[in-house]
Amino acid sequence: MNGELVLVDDVPEAFASEVINAYGTRPGELFSLVLSGGSSAETCYPRLAEASASVIDWLSVNIYWGDERCVPADDPDSNQLLGRQTLLEHVGAANAVYPMSCEEGPDAYQLRIGEVGRLDVVHLGMGPDGHTASLFPGSEALQADPGQLVARNVDPSGRNVHPRMTLTFSGIARARLALFTIAGENKREMLQAVVDGADVPAARVKADRVVWLVERAIAPRLPS
Repeated sequence: MNGELVLVDDVPEAFASEVINAYGTRPGELFSLVLSGGSSAETCYPRLAEASASVIDWLSVNIYWGDERCVPADDPDSNQLLGRQTLLEHVGAANAVYPMSCEEGPDAYQLRIGEVGRLDVVHLGMGPDGHTASLFPGSEALQADPGQLVARNVDPSGRNVHPRMTLTFSGIARARLALFTIAGENKREMLQAVVDGADVPAARVKADRVVWLVERAIAPRLPS
């Protein structure tokens, strides 16, 4: 698998620690944090908000999203809504907040990501099918041109019903740290497949540093 496998007892606590450390070692005055969606975000972001209270100046943090469902911003399925409710409403004002907008389209968000240059932390989860961000197995965005940082995408299996916007592999590769958070029994089988070398989207992620924070209870068998 690409990256470092780190087994932890408390994934949200380890996530918060990694983000705080990345903030403390950031090369510039501003810090770029790319949020995710899904079950791991629901547990990780409240812990980050709590743990960062005295160590992160959120007025020096720019917030982005790695993917978004094409739904209204107040829809329960919106990643923007999840990020606001679980993190931003608890930390006060960030320096800037840049939600993805399917109405604006991928070109506008690509320009925004391109202006950043490097992304300090990109938070990622992994679905039971091996997708990460909204890069689904067999989907068109997997074949995006290397110069394309953001793409529209759909899940060809139909399991994820909403059309999406997502960072491509090239967009994620701009990260200094790509940080996976993996917990729950429903991730065990796919995690093992990734460790064993399966060619699924999550296994293709590259960045300066890729870290997999994995709940110890679902620890995979490592190759001998």
